[in-house]
Amino acid sequence: MTIFEVITALGGVALFLFGMNVMGDGLEKMSGGRLERILERLTSNTLKAVLLGAVVTSVIQSSSATTVMLVGFVNAGIMKLRQAVGVIMGANIGTTITAWIISLGDIDSSNTALSLLKPKTLAPLVAVCGIVLIMSVRRGKKHDIGRILLGFGILFSGMLTMETSLGGLAKSEGFQNMMTAFTNPLLGVLVGAGLTAVIQSSSASVGILQTLSASAAAAGHPILFSAAAPIIMGQNIGTCITAILASIGATRNAKRTAFVHLYFNVIGTAVFIAALYGLQSIVHWPFWEAEMSRSTIALFHMAFNLISTVFLLPLSDLLVRIAMRTLPGESGTVEMDGMLDDRFSPSVALSKALEAVHLMADHAQKNYSRSVEFLMVKYDEKRFSRLREDENTLDGLETHINQYLIKLASRGLTESENSLHSEMFHVITDIERIGDYAVNIAEAAQSKHTDSVQFSPSAQRELEMLSKAVSELLELTCACYKNADTRIAAKVEPLEETIDRMTEILRGRHINRLKTAECSAESGALYLELLINFERLADHCSNIALYIVRRNMSPEERNRFDMHEYVHTLHSGKYAEYNKSLDEFGQKYVTALDAAAP
Repeated sequence: MTIFEVITALGGVALFLFGMNVMGDGLEKMSGGRLERILERLTSNTLKAVLLGAVVTSVIQSSSATTVMLVGFVNAGIMKLRQAVGVIMGANIGTTITAWIISLGDIDSSNTALSLLKPKTLAPLVAVCGIVLIMSVRRGKKHDIGRILLGFGILFSGMLTMETSLGGLAKSEGFQNMMTAFTNPLLGVLVGAGLTAVIQSSSASVGILQTLSASAAAAGHPILFSAAAPIIMGQNIGTCITAILASIGATRNAKRTAFVHLYFNVIGTAVFIAALYGLQSIVHWPFWEAEMSRSTIALFHMAFNLISTVFLLPLSDLLVRIAMRTLPGESGTVEMDGMLDDRFSPSVALSKALEAVHLMADHAQKNYSRSVEFLMVKYDEKRFSRLREDENTLDGLETHINQYLIKLASRGLTESENSLHSEMFHVITDIERIGDYAVNIAEAAQSKHTDSVQFSPSAQRELEMLSKAVSELLELTCACYKNADTRIAAKVEPLEETIDRMTEILRGRHINRLKTAECSAESGALYLELLINFERLADHCSNIALYIVRRNMSPEERNRFDMHEYVHTLHSGKYAEYNKSLDEFGQKYVTALDAAAP
């Protein structure tokens, strides 16, 4: 094989992969996001999930893309790990469709009508149709169809280029010796897995093997079943690399999803090889030394994935347990089944949704406590990772509750139920934002640790006092909301105003430290960022407490209630009880802050 044939072959591979990418991208855009929504919702039944995974992957032409989507759904907490297992199995079946498309090259050219389906005829036809649609329409479904057709044409053009350039390789003695070596199943699996891991697509690597088989057959040295079978099985293992890469930095359950995908393919391959080679030693399969064409490679690829799914589907719980053993510990996600059920009556459904909101508040409060500990005591990378997982849980809870409340809106709620329903929409947003600010504080602590940033002793004391005030505010907020207690809620706003006063004082002191070069510009910027996050977190606590004040009013008072006007009135000094609480918090925090001043 000459250097020119190698260059041509590489160009063919590039065209083939680019065509697959263009075609898959067009198919995905054509779906308009519907496939993701279907995956998210229709996975309650394992068999249904398998069929769903097969259909979705057939459409988008990539099992890797499907499993990456699953990792994302599990990471967000909107899909459970066990739901994802069936879809993963179905994805392996759906990905075999590409091999069947490529096998069109084996169509008998003696039939004129059928010969139009051969790649060398079909590729230019569909490519021309595709480019005409793309150039005539800038966007929309016709444009997406054009991309699909163009990708299809480029894919087959790449395949034909590879087939032509690999003819020299197929004739060489080295190639024949190499294919003989692949009859060692372990070596074949490793080669298949390695190739697929590099190009991150089992469909593409199977397509390359099909093209190579056609070139080898034309050269008179066909690839045999015994050499191709282990490579095909290894290709299924190699495609797992994409999901594993996608799970980096995700929640524990999202990582487990990627491992389930890996274990499914590894166990399926191991069992299939053991059965295939074990029986071969006894019955001597007649097809063992038979030629593998594009069509028979597609057939074996599909048979292997179907049999693996049938064998491992009843063992899906075992795969989950193995993944959980691999990554032990809490999942970082919350099981919502049973808590938010569409079959509940509106009143029960609202009370269950309220329980879920309380659960959100617990997660937000826990994350704030961790972030302050990172900042004031000791930063810990592993615990920071867990904080990230809990933040993803918080986001997932918000999504679940939001969707549940939207469904409840059309179920004939009473006036008081409507008021609570509306309140929860606002409160879950406030809690989610509290969680975000807690993560911001933790990230500031991470930067402080990573970049070895040092605060002056006075700045460290000030932040400690401010963080304690915000901790008390968050405790009061969660307590008043869980107990619907207006007496506790009445203490939130004066403490929030106290925190505003504290941040104003601390901002002024910080500027003075910068002027005297007591603080560096780097530590000063981080200090300012922390003040902003503490202050904004306190603002969301104030919003939540005001909803409890409003909830305990009469319907007429609720309709007239204006939060901004109410807060303005409190700050004007007209309410003795408010002023008393403001003085108490002022003595506790502002006076102490003044006493700690250098």
